[in-house]
Amino acid sequence: MGSRTATRGGRASAGASAAAGGGRAPGAPPGVGAAAGRAPAPRWGIASFPAIGTTARVLVTAAQRLGDAVEVVRCQLEQLDDVASRFRADSEVAGLASGRPTAASPLLLDLVQAALRAARVTGGAVDPTVGGALAGLGYDRDFPAVPAESAGPLVIRRVPGWWAVEVDADAGTVRVPAGVVLDLGATAKAYAADLAAAAVAAEIGGGVVVGLGGDIATSGPAPDGFWRVRVQDGADQPGTTITLPAGNAIATSSILRRRWRRGSHVLHHIVDPHTGLPAVPVWRTVTAAAADCVTANTATTAALVRGPAAPSYLAGTGLPARLVAADGHVLTVGPWPRRQQPVGAAA
Repeated sequence: MGSRTATRGGRASAGASAAAGGGRAPGAPPGVGAAAGRAPAPRWGIASFPAIGTTARVLVTAAQRLGDAVEVVRCQLEQLDDVASRFRADSEVAGLASGRPTAASPLLLDLVQAALRAARVTGGAVDPTVGGALAGLGYDRDFPAVPAESAGPLVIRRVPGWWAVEVDADAGTVRVPAGVVLDLGATAKAYAADLAAAAVAAEIGGGVVVGLGGDIATSGPAPDGFWRVRVQDGADQPGTTITLPAGNAIATSSILRRRWRRGSHVLHHIVDPHTGLPAVPVWRTVTAAAADCVTANTATTAALVRGPAAPSYLAGTGLPARLVAADGHVLTVGPWPRRQQPVGAAA
């Protein structure tokens, strides 16, 4: 990660770097602030590699342990893919659609429970039972293999609803109605970022940043108490640099990537559970910071689904957030810094 951590093209790039600046007062609540000035780039360990359909990026302040950190993250992501990929017939989640209570590993139990919590707190805007709807729209395989254009019919499938999924934590089982396909998607990736960052910090010590696509989690001490994070839709778009307290997270959800065309329809991967169709493109990206990546990602995904109601919804969460409308207009909510820096302004 060079001089900043950037969110570009709707994807948070922990591989671009987090640069240290001033800290926050002891005991201050989690939040974000505007970063002032340019901090010198310290000698940290930085690596990136492809994983789970995105790019994994790892930054550690203990540069000499970078190889160990990467191995920890790779292991975490391999486990996630084994458990939660809806594109693999041999994944654990693929075996849940029998209609009967099915024994689940501790990781799968955690992932399903995280997805159901996200559904509850968003009033169903983030729903793990959209897997069948996504498959009907054409997103039925790893995204690089999805045809960019297809003349096939647009298949709209009803979303069964998250309340149909039952978890018995004591028995270690999950029951999904027969034929229902779970897409743990956003919450699982965010959960993996949180888990991987904590695992690396426990293994090697020091400060850690793990980025998985649009999800960035941190763990351990940050230089001067915070990480500097650049948030920007693209190199030619205005952006801002914020300070993220150590141990906190930031997530960006976007309709700019994972897009394809089916006939005359331009589609994306954020499905509105009420319609079974991609969310109406009111916002092209939404970014939020929170104490953990799952909370941040839940809020940003729900905001895209809620469309015009997103600002009031995000205000109700109390999280600092930044929304970019389809026409490029930037709106900030809560304690997010309001000043947007012009193209070329540095962090």
